[in-house]
Amino acid sequence: MNVALYFAKRYLRSKKTINAVNIISGISVVGVLVSSASLIVILSFYNGLENLIFSMYSAFTPELRIEPGEGKGFVADSVLADRIKKLPGVRTYREVLQEQVLLRYGDAQYIATLKGITSDRTLSQSMDTLLQDGRFVLQQGDEDYAIMGARVQGTLGISLRDEARRIEVFSPRKGVKASINPAEEFIMRTIRPAGVLEYQQEFDDLLIVPMSFAREVLGEFTQVSAIEIHLMPGSDIPAVQRQLSQLVGTDFSVKDREQQNPTLYKIVRTEKWAVFIIIAFTGIIAIFNIVGSLTMLVIDKKKDISVLMGLGASNSLIRRIFFFEGLLISLIGCIAGLVVGLLFCLSQQTFGWIRFGDAENLVTDSYPVDIRVTDFLLVFLTVFVISTLISLVSSRLSVKQTVRLS
Repeated sequence: MNVALYFAKRYLRSKKTINAVNIISGISVVGVLVSSASLIVILSFYNGLENLIFSMYSAFTPELRIEPGEGKGFVADSVLADRIKKLPGVRTYREVLQEQVLLRYGDAQYIATLKGITSDRTLSQSMDTLLQDGRFVLQQGDEDYAIMGARVQGTLGISLRDEARRIEVFSPRKGVKASINPAEEFIMRTIRPAGVLEYQQEFDDLLIVPMSFAREVLGEFTQVSAIEIHLMPGSDIPAVQRQLSQLVGTDFSVKDREQQNPTLYKIVRTEKWAVFIIIAFTGIIAIFNIVGSLTMLVIDKKKDISVLMGLGASNSLIRRIFFFEGLLISLIGCIAGLVVGLLFCLSQQTFGWIRFGDAENLVTDSYPVDIRVTDFLLVFLTVFVISTLISLVSSRLSVKQTVRLS
């Protein structure tokens, strides 16, 4: 039997002669409880927001994207395209032509990114969830349509209800020198707006159009900017990425979603861990209450210490008793905090108590929550390590003077 742990548990349950010891111990437990619960809630909420942001980004971004190693475009080889389409796990193969253009709608002007793509049913189904207004259609009969980012629509003041007005798209004409008439230096086409995407930084500046329209406006009829590859659900993305890299060679780069937009992933993850560190520091302050609790407990148990030393207890045993006492106080608060945090997150998942507000065009009304076992392990280990160090130092300092006097 561990004698030190036995005495520590007895001291934790027993009534103290000095009432302040009970109060300080209770404050220590509550402090650790609140900080542990806060860490779990914050991490779970950030997990939910991370999933929401990445799901919106993934609905529009392919699992893999092939780009040229140098330059802005390349000629898509039909033989290579057939070989890519036959790779295991490849669901869709889509060529993309992308370039900046000048848009004009009435008197308003805006420089946007034109993205010409080949439309299919799978694209329409995935993009419908990202529309805040209108419908996702790029071609209907002989008519071309455009899907725009929220910033494009807001800046130009485009109305989807005004069927008579079109968006004017301007692009510099290739190989044309300065002319007396500036209009001759640009290719201009008009297109009808069909839908507006949700507010998302990654595609706020986009104007998505059919590939044929993009080729006419940009005057580019042979090259493409990239090839987007969508995979079957459950596919091994790293494995397919390696196969594509071997297939296309060193002149091209094959990027997964994180490599296509590393800034987004870095910002989301950095914010989460920055908040975790800040709240962890508040938890450390709460755990420091153990110092006062152990100091008062040593004073309260001074007679017991004298008796134990008279029976032959060593200084090491006395220190271990109060070390375990401080550790038990922290662990009780930590476990209770994890339970409280779990219950709060489950209630948010079920009832959605905390909401974003009354703003329109939001993907979800309430804050999303994603509960992960790794977060519970991380919080528990963090509290355990910090409380172990503080209890170790505090028990040594608190017992040292009392043992010397005894």
